[in-house]
Amino acid sequence: MNDKAIMRLENIGKSYGKVQALKDVSFDINKNEILGLLGDNGAGKTTMVKIIAGVITPSRGKMYYEGNRVKFSSPKQAKDMGIDTVEQNLSLVSIMSIVRNFYLGREIIKKFGPITVLDRKKMDRDCKRAVEEIGVRVRSPEDMVSTLSGGERQAISIGRAFYFGCKLLLLDEPLAALSIKEAHKVHDMILQIRDAGTSVVYITHNVYHVYPIADRFVILDRGDKLSDVEKEHVTPEAVIEAITTSSTVVRK
Repeated sequence: MNDKAIMRLENIGKSYGKVQALKDVSFDINKNEILGLLGDNGAGKTTMVKIIAGVITPSRGKMYYEGNRVKFSSPKQAKDMGIDTVEQNLSLVSIMSIVRNFYLGREIIKKFGPITVLDRKKMDRDCKRAVEEIGVRVRSPEDMVSTLSGGERQAISIGRAFYFGCKLLLLDEPLAALSIKEAHKVHDMILQIRDAGTSVVYITHNVYHVYPIADRFVILDRGDKLSDVEKEHVTPEAVIEAITTSSTVVRK
């Protein structure tokens, strides 16, 4: 495992009966890096992300995280080690408030003798400050998530992961259904958290969504790894050509 890597995936395979979703795929995820994980539908991107996040167990292969071999038995185990995921359909519940979403599963409590209650005042105060730091202006943290735009919801999902000490952030199609203006804001936030020390895996089938901010690309095709290339050595058009023809990417 190279000194730059926060995670190494070594010969990862996943089979569902006779169907091989991943076929001995190996690559590193480096520290302070935005890695674009690319491929068409059915390439194996989602399966790989679920393995990294502890949602599913690989059929074979080894995973190393921060220099140690790991086997995640649940998403909670991965999250407790600093690996978090923002799903394509977002990780927020529309019928709940911003603050309840922000602290979902991580609520702050206080005790009055034998009685345990939520520390709503501290949660509201800290949530409002954290949300404003990531560029989302809200009237009250008690407002419902349903009142927010798609970009604001995405920003809160990403900001929440960073606030709770995420070291490796997995983003599944983060620009889905966002306007151009909102997409730029989300990209700015991703760059900020990368620069603050978080590694990012950005999953998409559209290279133009990730190319402006990526440092490196790993391209999958029907469970195989086609290429692992630094952005400076490849154009978006070459990546698209590799995906559409199932061939190794042509470098500049």
